[in-house]
Amino acid sequence: MPEGDTVYLAGKRMHTALAGHRLLRGELRHPRLVEHDLAGLTVTGVVPVGKHLFTRFDDGRSLHSHFRMDGAWHLYRPGTRWQRAAHEARAVLETDERVAVGFALHDMELLPTDDEDRLVGHLGPDLLDPEWDDAHAAEALRRLTARGDHEIGLALLEQRVMAGVGNLYRNEICFLSGFTPWVLVRDTPDLAGVIALSRKLLLSNADRPEQTTTGSLAAGEAHWVFERPGRPCRRCGTRIRTADQGLAPYARVTYWCPRCQAGPAPRPQRRRSSPAGRR
Repeated sequence: MPEGDTVYLAGKRMHTALAGHRLLRGELRHPRLVEHDLAGLTVTGVVPVGKHLFTRFDDGRSLHSHFRMDGAWHLYRPGTRWQRAAHEARAVLETDERVAVGFALHDMELLPTDDEDRLVGHLGPDLLDPEWDDAHAAEALRRLTARGDHEIGLALLEQRVMAGVGNLYRNEICFLSGFTPWVLVRDTPDLAGVIALSRKLLLSNADRPEQTTTGSLAAGEAHWVFERPGRPCRRCGTRIRTADQGLAPYARVTYWCPRCQAGPAPRPQRRRSSPAGRR
């Protein structure tokens, strides 16, 4: 599932491309929406909320989409060949200058703009909300503190606590904060600092497709622990470990440095010796 900054950037680019423009083509190919034709409507804005995206129209309706694991919105010039297969397209919004194609969007709904809260009202404060202030931070802290008996690595992924953190950032947040993802929320030091760091990391990558937590965009240098199993820690040289966290089918791959991060962690699993004559 994409991080909140990925959805934010998609929304920003779509808003720039579509807002204020009339649709020459407005096909919805999602099974529940195929009877709707949006041609003739004008896009009034594209707004990201956490990992949700709302494309708003001048008739008072919004098209909701959620990327899940493999969804994406692409922007093309009219007549340009699409980079993904046409059968994956779930929405095609075309103006005289741009074509927005939504691929593999499993969750889509056309609803009154005034009812958007029905789909996102349960979310915690959006870490990339341009109006973020102390009240947002306090509400995020209240919600996170209420998950006291949850493991911090799982609580960071819970969008009802605060919206925007995905698997990449929760691994990096735990490393930079110095504790393992298996530390309980109630035992996590400086929860307010964890929230501030979460917002800082998302903001630092919000305006580009590349994501870095180290400050480097060079190949292989962008992350501290994420997707670096068995490689030396950038700080101490200890090999990065990996294990699943959470219950199937929602378990998430987790990375940590056993020296730099304090707290509980799974024991490394030993491989059993193969019987003689077998490999």
